[in-house]
Amino acid sequence: MLFYDCSTAPSPRRARMFIAEKGLDIETRDISIAKGEQLSDAFRAVNPRATIPVLVTDEGNALTENLGIAAYLEARYPEPPLMGRNPDEKGAVLMWNAIVEQQGGAPIAETLRNTHPAFEGRAIPGPVSYAQIPELAQRGRDRVAAFFDLLETRLQDSAFVAGDAFSLADITAFVFVDFARVIKIRIPDGNAATQAWFEAVQARPSAQL
Repeated sequence: MLFYDCSTAPSPRRARMFIAEKGLDIETRDISIAKGEQLSDAFRAVNPRATIPVLVTDEGNALTENLGIAAYLEARYPEPPLMGRNPDEKGAVLMWNAIVEQQGGAPIAETLRNTHPAFEGRAIPGPVSYAQIPELAQRGRDRVAAFFDLLETRLQDSAFVAGDAFSLADITAFVFVDFARVIKIRIPDGNAATQAWFEAVQARPSAQL
């Protein structure tokens, strides 16, 4: 297998944490988004969509989405389970992973990509250039605030995002909560359950990568 990573971006960090939690040692190549290496002909031969992460399987298939990468690795290396141990848990993990992506990750990206100078002309990932729309930033910030409320409510009733066991949903939520610092949003002071969960996940070796 071959893993294409970017040490500074949240999406590949999710895959990197999943790989670490599985205890796998996979050959890795770092692609610098800051240098625009994802747009090079060499990388686009691997992934024409010019996005990271990518996992090239032993069979030669290029998996270009976090969920596909996680599903492949979970099927091939089922221990420790990170996507549920029974049908109910599997459904809950995928449901909460989708909620976190849609309600947390998407508005963080919307805010960052429509305001930061580094993303001028690159408001949407991929090979096509899109102009920034600054008006989308406030909507994104409002949605991020709502996501933190949603996460706090959930974690007041659940040890982890998808239930009583650490899972892919926790990796996704942790990475996005941590990355929200780039738009100057942190866990609200009163969100004690979220803060305790965040500190517990942050202490895991995979979070140090």
